[in-house]
Amino acid sequence: MNKKQIAGLIAAALVFVFVCGSSMVIRSFAAQQENNYLDKLLKASEDVSKDFPASPFVGVVSVEGTIQASSSASSLFPTEGYDHNRTLKLIDSLEADPNNKGILLYVNSPGGSVYESDELYQRLLKYKENTERPIWTYMANMAASGGYYVSMASDKIIANSQTWTGSIGVIISLTNYKELMDKIGVKSILFTSGRNKAMGSSEIDITDEQRQIFQSLVDEPYNAFVSIVAKGRHMDEAKVRELADGRIYTARQAKENKLIDQIAGYEDAQAEFQKALGGDVEFYTPTDSASPFASLFAMAKDYTRSDADKLADLMEIKESGVPMYYAAIGE
Repeated sequence: MNKKQIAGLIAAALVFVFVCGSSMVIRSFAAQQENNYLDKLLKASEDVSKDFPASPFVGVVSVEGTIQASSSASSLFPTEGYDHNRTLKLIDSLEADPNNKGILLYVNSPGGSVYESDELYQRLLKYKENTERPIWTYMANMAASGGYYVSMASDKIIANSQTWTGSIGVIISLTNYKELMDKIGVKSILFTSGRNKAMGSSEIDITDEQRQIFQSLVDEPYNAFVSIVAKGRHMDEAKVRELADGRIYTARQAKENKLIDQIAGYEDAQAEFQKALGGDVEFYTPTDSASPFASLFAMAKDYTRSDADKLADLMEIKESGVPMYYAAIGE
């Protein structure tokens, strides 16, 4: 081996050590700063009402992205998607504020988990019951499945002309790798307390009995979804079932089927809501009040996460084996 080759190997080793060292430093820095700012960020995330207007206002509650639980860690940092805990706290604060005159639910979501979708829906109903204030929904790009479900708490639904909505239904998504494992000679060994304890496992075939069990897990929340749409849209359940085959509807199709009330732009929807409330009302959209350093820490945390970690998160959402009010378009 000549001197150039040796120098090249040394340089490559130094680069490798530098990259690994940098990654470790970033991980350590992110963890240390997260611990230092934990209490401060938690207090900031809880105080969603400190910037509310002192005059009559409508609170804009945004439901953007997949409707799912917020982890305790991620909720401390600004997120680009739906934050379940923060949304519920926001509704609590709006309910308690005497200057609040209503909620404009801004929905841009393909849906999400059955549990969180229903929890948000029930919290919105409670707000209406406790305050007797109106809730209107504006649908942006998509308000499908769970995104449509939460909209059923509204007194009026207005959608953009390009909105996709509907997808009234439930899905359980599973993946089975047994044939692949058989081909490569890998065998799964499971010890269970009953023949259905491991049902849905990716390593074993599903039985007819287990198919029926899973179908029952879909049917029950589906029936609840149909009932909620019938109640929210003042329709017969039989008519809702005709529409609730899981399909997506355009805004025009949704209006023709009475799934929404009106097609209009966001500014027009605000103007109409303002007029219905008597005119002199502003619209307030909350902004994240966390530390300005939080974004940096969040990005550092995301940078240090491997592709496998991110893929695992995606699989957990899309193929969790639990019932979802989710529009799986193009997946």
